[in-house]
This record gives sequence, structure tokens and C-alpha cells, in this order.
Amino acid sequence: MSKITTELLLERAVPKSTRLRKIETLNLSKLQLKTGDLDPRLFSRLRHLQKLDLSDNLLDKFPNSLTLPDLRVLNCNNNQLEDVTALKQFPLLEELNYENNGYLTLNDDYKVMFLLQNLRLLNGKDITKLANHVRRVNSRKLTSKVTAHWEEFFRDQLPEKYTAEQVKSIKKKFLKSVQTNVVYGPSSLSEFTRWRVKMIAEEFLTCSLGLELNTDTETEENMDENEEESAESSKEAAEEEAKKSKSKAKTEKESVPRNSSQEEDDPAPDKATASNEPAEEATPEQGDEGTHKNGEQFPKGQSNRRSSQLTGEQKSQEQDNGVVNLTPVRNSKGKEDFSAEPLHFLQCHSKGNSREDFKTQLWSCVFEPLLDCAPRKDPIVSCSRTVATCGGESVCLIDCETGVVLKKYKVATEEFFSVAWTTLPMVLSDSRKKSHNILAAAGRRGIVKLIHVAADFCYGEIKAHKKPIATVCFSPTRETHLFTASYDKRIVLWDIGIPDCDYNFKASQLLVLECLSVPLRIALVPTCPEQYLLAGCEEGCFTWNIKLEKEEKTRPFEASFKFPDEEGEMSTSHRVDGLAFLNDDVVVSKSSKPGCIYLWSWSWSFDTKGKGSQRTVSAVILAELEWSTTDLSYLTLSTCPAKLHVFCGDEKGSVWIYHLSNYTTAWSSAKGKHSDKRIPPTQILKWPELRANGDHLSEVYINNVITDPTFTYLVALTSVNITAIWKKS
Repeated sequence: MSKITTELLLERAVPKSTRLRKIETLNLSKLQLKTGDLDPRLFSRLRHLQKLDLSDNLLDKFPNSLTLPDLRVLNCNNNQLEDVTALKQFPLLEELNYENNGYLTLNDDYKVMFLLQNLRLLNGKDITKLANHVRRVNSRKLTSKVTAHWEEFFRDQLPEKYTAEQVKSIKKKFLKSVQTNVVYGPSSLSEFTRWRVKMIAEEFLTCSLGLELNTDTETEENMDENEEESAESSKEAAEEEAKKSKSKAKTEKESVPRNSSQEEDDPAPDKATASNEPAEEATPEQGDEGTHKNGEQFPKGQSNRRSSQLTGEQKSQEQDNGVVNLTPVRNSKGKEDFSAEPLHFLQCHSKGNSREDFKTQLWSCVFEPLLDCAPRKDPIVSCSRTVATCGGESVCLIDCETGVVLKKYKVATEEFFSVAWTTLPMVLSDSRKKSHNILAAAGRRGIVKLIHVAADFCYGEIKAHKKPIATVCFSPTRETHLFTASYDKRIVLWDIGIPDCDYNFKASQLLVLECLSVPLRIALVPTCPEQYLLAGCEEGCFTWNIKLEKEEKTRPFEASFKFPDEEGEMSTSHRVDGLAFLNDDVVVSKSSKPGCIYLWSWSWSFDTKGKGSQRTVSAVILAELEWSTTDLSYLTLSTCPAKLHVFCGDEKGSVWIYHLSNYTTAWSSAKGKHSDKRIPPTQILKWPELRANGDHLSEVYINNVITDPTFTYLVALTSVNITAIWKKS
């Protein structure tokens, strides 16, 4: 029996009512309601309902026919909603709240802005200007791209006299191709873009060409869902996808447009999204000899590693097998500081192990510390050639020298954003202690996975946040202390504990740092890692006092830093999406000024003797590095302190390298003064020419780039599911 009755509706009306049709405000919060409890027949009698509160229930979706023609305000906070498209049945809706629905993402925000033409407030924020942009500018741009795609690739395929079978075939091909190739805006909005592109393409075929659409046309998303249902359907879908991709590669020439600016035509800044599937435990995957470590069988003598020494015969053979083919291209700017040989270009994070996956974004990588040395004393000798990488649903461990994927961990409902290593003295069954490397991985679901790599075992998880985790890092002085920075605008310090021989452990929350905006990058100050943490956020750069001796367990920031904007004025309003220390004092950050990376002094900028919290101080700029003029965000930077190098990728697949050892002495005596002349890169490592199924792989963004402490290997993570490894020669 439904929980909702006529008597309940009359009782919960505000004020209480005697007739359903007189109710204008209704509070149905905290009733443990599920979707099936919303009876359309009963709700259809609420003809004059204007305000409805369904917060703090268990709703996963809305029925499609609630028939509330006058609804203006809807509160769905704290539910389990997975989709928002059913809200289009409330065309007069002006105010909508659905915060703390873990499965809803930025893409859903854009969908409701498009569907609800009268919407003014979304989750308490005025979205009028952005909504108009989405409905007009965004739609105009996508319509133009859809039309151009038809004109260039499909118009000539439709004969003057065509059969119904020909129409059905070309419709299916066009809808799939246009969703795959029409790209606009940041990658975090790809789901919304595909949704709108499909809608626009259907309207285009129907209105402009008079082609009626068949409702059973499969989208790529439907195929992905079917692939997960059974191994047999997965194989059939993959074979069909491969055939279509080969056919498409022969004709398509349109390149993916770069998201090179944040001007009016750009939809929005990037933001992490949330999964819409139930939780599932991480499981290690390890292949046998002759089998790639991600479980995909290759012909003898092949792997996903790509060497620059391939012969012409080998290149031809691998291209025929649909494997990425590398033709290295070298180009540098300025004096060449070192020569690097491209070793491997690996496609090991593919969804469903598909070789056709060039969409999965890779985000974070870090080299594994060695166990037979003191990893926290000398970084030069404390790192192996094994690197952990994450992106999509998987975390991989890669041997940089051989290109072999040593281990792979997958969680089908996750998208991993960050990984970090620590070394713990674990207790063995005979009560002896032995050091083991533990890998922490976190992402979209707000959960930290703890993986004992040597044992191939994910032994635990910490439900750290209700929103996605942007980045994680361990304390360099306390091996069990883990910082997690989340889209809930909090940075939390955890003690993950030390597991016993049965992997029992106890994690505890030690500290909560409150942020004014989403923290994107975090770094502990090398000279005082137990006292100060620095964070680059969506709206500024901040520092917190993290001393555990203080009583407050929830703390505001202690200081925010001002940087020059494009007009040269000092401002705190900027996105800091790159942050790292070059040495004990020099901070490297990438923020608001296009084409520029700042180097600034921590000690000169932040007077630790200053009184009070939430101070605003000007960053003491030591130098500016010349970088790409793109406005594309979230291309993060890294440093190699032992070699005094800075690295940052760009929107063209290049890696900018800066060797700064000749400048550090001058900075220490400059007393806060710096030259207006930017320091050019020592070298720009160009992206080599890669081909997949004979098609040129272009439009590559370098999301992250790191080196090992000895600067032997350089690893770059891309927006096209490729992990690139160079070796210094």
C-alpha cells in the first residue's frame, strides 16, 4: 500500500486543507518515500500546487506523469535521484533544489537549465544568465556543428531516391557519428553535450530533411549499458563498434575543437561528476604470460606498448590489428636541455578493455617508493620505475622501462581522479613488522580505496566525502596521515591506521579544513609539513594551520594569497589549478593570468608571525614562466625538486619543461623583486604522431605530467586515454 494517501496530503498541506485542489504548498519531506509512492492519479488532483518539498526521502527518479501544471518551487534535496529529464513535465518551475543527490552531476544542472525555460534559481543560486547561455549560445553552436557534420560526411551518402532501409541505416550511422565527433566545451560536460547533440540531430533529420526517426535507434550509451550485462553481448557490441569505427575513419576529417578559452561561448568551467551505479568492490586484475595485464588477449609478440623503433613492417602489421601506431616527431623550443626517447604509449585504462576507447580521461600518476631504502629521507634514491596511474574506472601500475602493465584494479562504478603512495610497517602473522607500500585511490564516489599492492588486495575503503574527491596526498612525516580534498569544499585529514595481519584497520577523522570553493590541488609546506597546508582552489589560493595540538577540529583558512590579474592588479579571485613546491620555499602555481606560471616565495609571502586568521596577503612573485596562452583549465603542473625542473602539459599535447637551477641563487637575493621578462621553457617536448586504425589521433590535452626523482622517466597523462612514457637518454 502506498505511503501517500488523500488524508496524508491534506494533513501535510501548508496550511492544512480540506480539499486537494485547494493545496498550494505541500511538505512531504522525511517520509522515506520511494518513487513508487508518488501516485500520478493522486497527484493529478493537486491542480493548484505551487510549492512541493520532497527533501530527505529515497526517490531515485520522478514518474513521467505527475501532472502538476502550476508547480513553481520544488525541493528534492537529500534523495537518490539519478536523472532529471522527467522534470520537464513542470514547465513553470522557477526554483529547484536537488543538493546531496550523489548521482546527479554538472551535466544534470545543464539539462534542467535547458529543459525548464522559466528556471531562475538552482540549488539556491541565480542561474538566469548561464541558463540563457545554455539555451541560446550553446544550442546555436551545437546546431551549427551538427549541420556541418551532416554536410561534410553524410549528405552525399543519401541518394536522391532512397529506400526505407537506406534511411534507417544512414540515420543510425549519423546519430552515432555526430554524438562521437561533435565536441564542445570542457570534458566534464561531455554527457550533456552528447544528450543535446542527439536531440539536435534528431530535430535536424526530422525538420530539415523530412526523415522520420525510429525510436529503436541505439545510442552509444545504450550499447555501453548492454556491454555490461553479459560477456556475449559485450563481444557482439565491440565487434559492431569496430566495424563502424573502421568505416568512419575512411571518411571523417573534422577535428575536435579545442576548449581554448573561457569566453562567453564556453558552457562552464570543468567539474567532477558522480556515478549512477551501485557500489562495487575493487578487484585486482593480473594477466598471465602472453596476456596483457588488463585481461585482453593479444597475438603473440604484441602488447599495448609502443616503441619508436618499430620497423615499417611491424608498423603496418600493428595498424592492421587496430593498435595505436607511433611515429615520433621531435620539436623543441629554446636550447635542448636533454634528449628524450619515446618509450611507450599505453592504452590501459579503456572502458571494457576496448581498443576503440579514446575518450577516457587520465588524471593522476605518482611513482612508487622503494622499500629497501628510507623513502622519506632522500627522494633521489627512494623511487622505483613503477608508476601508478588512474583514470576512468581503473588504476594501473606500469613498469616504465618495459611498458608492462603490472597490475590493474577496476571499480565499474567509479571514476578515479587521484592516487597517492605511503609505506606502512605492517604486522605479520608471527608478530614481526615489515614495510609495505599502500596505494590510496579516490575519485567520483568520494570513497578512498586502500590497496596493498604486493598482495594484490584492496583491503579497505574510507567513505571520506559525499561528493567527489579531487585530490589526495599523504603526509611526508606521518605515514598514516592522509589528506582528501573534495568537491564538498572541505579538506579532511584522516589517520588511516595500520592494518594487522588480517587486514583489520581503524580509520579516524582528525581535522576538517573549510574552503570557500572547491580545492583542486594541495601541498604541504616542506619546511613545516605538520603545521601548514597550501591549497589551490576554484576561487583562490589559501593556507591552513594544521597543527593537531590546536583544539579546533574544524578550521577556516588562515590566509589567502593575491596574484596579479591580466590588468596587473592584485586579486584573490582566480582559479589555481596547478600547485607544487620547487624547493623548500619556492611555490609554483598556475592561475588566472593566461600564458603564465608563477614562482613565488612562501616565506616572504606568508608571515607566520602574523596575527589572526583569514588574512589576505600578496604573493611575493619571484619569476613568471612563459606557458601556453590557452584558457583551458585543469592542465596541472609538477616539479622535480632534486633537479630543479618544472613541467606542465598544454592543450596541444606538448610538455613544457623548465630547468631553473640557474635562477635560484638570484631569487634568494632578490628580496621580492623580479624581472618583468618571463622565463621561456628550456624545451618543449612535442606530442608524437599517433594513429589508431589508420586514423590520426589529434586534439590531445596533457592533463598531468610527472618525472621520477632522478629525472630518468617522464610520464604524461592525456585526455585521450593514452599514457605516454619518455626516457631521458
